[in-house]
Amino acid sequence: MTMAKHQTEILADEKVPTIRLVREFDATPEQVFRAHIDPQLYTQWVGPHSVTTRILRWDARTGGEWAFANDRDGEELATFHGSFHEVRPNERIVSTFTYDGEPDGVALETLTLEEIEGGRTRLRMLSVVQDFATRDGMLASGMETGIHEGYAKLDELLAK
Repeated sequence: MTMAKHQTEILADEKVPTIRLVREFDATPEQVFRAHIDPQLYTQWVGPHSVTTRILRWDARTGGEWAFANDRDGEELATFHGSFHEVRPNERIVSTFTYDGEPDGVALETLTLEEIEGGRTRLRMLSVVQDFATRDGMLASGMETGIHEGYAKLDELLAK
């Protein structure tokens, strides 16, 4: 199991149904951005250790769409899909995120990348959903494990 080099802050707002993530990486914004839009890199790090990710559709450009499946031991566990609303190289990705098992629970996600001292990057993600029940369901789904383990895998990938 991988030990994370940096901690990920996961903050659930009490007043609005949002989740905020803040995470630093020992890599440039260009490298972190590429890991989020290149499907061959994305499948290597996203999600918990216990699953593999299989790309179903991937068009990482403004107006494009994406879909992937999570598999365990060759069996499909879950599928997800969304649209890329804005892809601004090395700075920002605005997209939707939907778990196919909860088709009404669409999240609008804004990822921003900020260059910080030493050629490093601060990633910020804001995920907005329609209500607190949806947000709390996302948090209870094991999302935190997937985020922590996934970003630890991304640290390893970026170090190569």
